[in-house]
Amino acid sequence: MYRVSPFVTRFARALLGGAILATVWVNLSPASYYDAIEFRLTDIALPAWLRPLPLALTPMSVVSDGLMAMFFFFIGKELWEALALPRGALHGRQAILPLGLSLGGMFGAGGVWMLAATLFETAEKASLGSGWQVPLGSDVVICFLVGRSLFGPGHPALHLLLVLTITTDILALLVLGLTRPLAALQPIWLGLPLGAALCIWATLGRTPLAASSERALRARQVLWPYVLAGLVSWLGVAASGLPPALGLLPIVPAIAHANHSFGLLAEVEELLHDPLNRLAHALVRPLTVVLFLFGLTRGGVDLAAFTPTTLVTLAGLWLGRPLGMLIVGLGLAAALGLRLPAGVSLRNIMAIAVIMTMGFTVPLVAIETALPGGVMQEAARLGLAISLLAGPVALVLAGAQRKAGKSP
Repeated sequence: MYRVSPFVTRFARALLGGAILATVWVNLSPASYYDAIEFRLTDIALPAWLRPLPLALTPMSVVSDGLMAMFFFFIGKELWEALALPRGALHGRQAILPLGLSLGGMFGAGGVWMLAATLFETAEKASLGSGWQVPLGSDVVICFLVGRSLFGPGHPALHLLLVLTITTDILALLVLGLTRPLAALQPIWLGLPLGAALCIWATLGRTPLAASSERALRARQVLWPYVLAGLVSWLGVAASGLPPALGLLPIVPAIAHANHSFGLLAEVEELLHDPLNRLAHALVRPLTVVLFLFGLTRGGVDLAAFTPTTLVTLAGLWLGRPLGMLIVGLGLAAALGLRLPAGVSLRNIMAIAVIMTMGFTVPLVAIETALPGGVMQEAARLGLAISLLAGPVALVLAGAQRKAGKSP
């Protein structure tokens, strides 16, 4: 099996490090913490037709809406290659089971959130069913960190976990954007990312003809046109009212890429020189800083914020996601006669379902727009932090099973 690049572990540690520092800060001096992350760097006077864009830049908005777009470009590139390239993990019929597991987990998480929200009083200003988008996403890097410890670096189940977390996170962001109030959306602006993608594909991204000149082949390797197209795409997505973190995804399929996939986040891709892989590799070091800053600006958990919303969040993640994955995903596999990937057992699938009950990065993005501000958001953030305890629980259970298997 292919080897996953070690930078994924660094990503997870940077994210957790930022969140831990933020949590200590917000509990020792909440006023200074919120003053720091909500400090107005500048106010931008925009015309009414650009109103969906943020009018005030703060450290929190710069990181979440701007810098995190690079992270979702990074994992979106992996999802695109898995779907479109030969030997990709989601190429052709191979996509059915992972997509069933991902969608089942999302349906379960959202459904249980809405059910639990009707049973527990959350907040007077919360509308019926609001916030169900929060538990849809998972966390690629934290789930990988736990999965690597549980399965080992080369186990097929670790690679399936990566497929599921990346697919789940991208789909959750799309759902978050598409379920925003219609008044907040201006879809006409999506012409910008569409135009940027078509332009860059037509000029540089298409597979070159056999008779192409050396000059034309070299032009495909230049990176600055892709960066410019990405900026135009981000502006269009942000102006449309969709989450700006999705802003770079439309151009991913248009960028010249390798001929086949070597695996999700494969270490060997560091040796490739196509523009898509070169752009991704250029982001590795900056993204370590970006994820630390995201944890610092979004991951501060008020330990005194426990309310019924905390329980609703945990119910969606801890109950809804694994039930949805096992019922919908495995039910689909049984109905269509699908086999589990080679080397992956039913026990591995159950372990993956437990690991994916952790939610952090994408749910933190969703909190801002899916829930009313103030106490309800802080309570949900506390629920997300508590959900991370599922990781140590999964490791303890796996260790106990291994000991039981070795005992006479």
